[in-house]
Amino acid sequence: MGSGGFPFQGDSSPGQDQDPMLRRAGNAIWEATRRYFIAGLLAVAPIAVTLWAVVFLLRTLDGLLPTGLLSWIIPGLENPPLIGALITFGLILLAGFAVRHLFGNELVRLGERLLGRVPVARSIYAGVKQLFEAIFITANTRKSFNRVVLVEYPRKGIYAVAFTTGEAAPVIAAGAGPGAALVNVFVPTTPNPTSGVYILVRPQDVHELDLSVEEAFKVIMSAGIVTPAAHGKAGLDTSLAPGAPGEAGDDLLPRRAVGDE
Repeated sequence: MGSGGFPFQGDSSPGQDQDPMLRRAGNAIWEATRRYFIAGLLAVAPIAVTLWAVVFLLRTLDGLLPTGLLSWIIPGLENPPLIGALITFGLILLAGFAVRHLFGNELVRLGERLLGRVPVARSIYAGVKQLFEAIFITANTRKSFNRVVLVEYPRKGIYAVAFTTGEAAPVIAAGAGPGAALVNVFVPTTPNPTSGVYILVRPQDVHELDLSVEEAFKVIMSAGIVTPAAHGKAGLDTSLAPGAPGEAGDDLLPRRAVGDE
């Protein structure tokens, strides 16, 4: 050992060669452990959270039925499992029928006006309503979308994933010039794709993507975190993860224009 130095400093000894090897082995073990843990977490966590949410929802709905209600209506009958969930489901169906065909819609509007006057309650109600609209109404609006496209919006050089809903009416397309053709395009917002912007685009400026409407909604709602992989399978964007080369967004390149067909 030299004066004032550390052990093996400046010496060509076996210990000096073993330290880098141990560090590399430790780093390799740590990287492998981290990758396997993340892979297992991505595989198990969604299933576990889904099962937990379903069980929690069933227990919550089942608990909405007051204890002893059935025995009060039918003496000697106790509350069987899941009967509360079934009764709650039936009440929701009844409420939906009232909203669609009876006076229930007016009651909902009255309740919204009352909640709108309460500072905290109106914020909670608006958030919950937006969440349910994003889950359920979006599923219905998908049926009216013809294809997933890429358009330059809001200016040249910036692209947005959008949906076409058909050709614009001739009376509208005539405003772009004699014989002009325009395509109806809906550009949704993130993370709530039920809201967005309706624009009219020339067919040659609409580039079709090799994506299903379902995959496009996943991309938009996740702000690009969930990206379509090869063969139309959606997954997490791992382009920035160690050992996963490539750049994100390769699958979002224009495939062909609508007018090319």
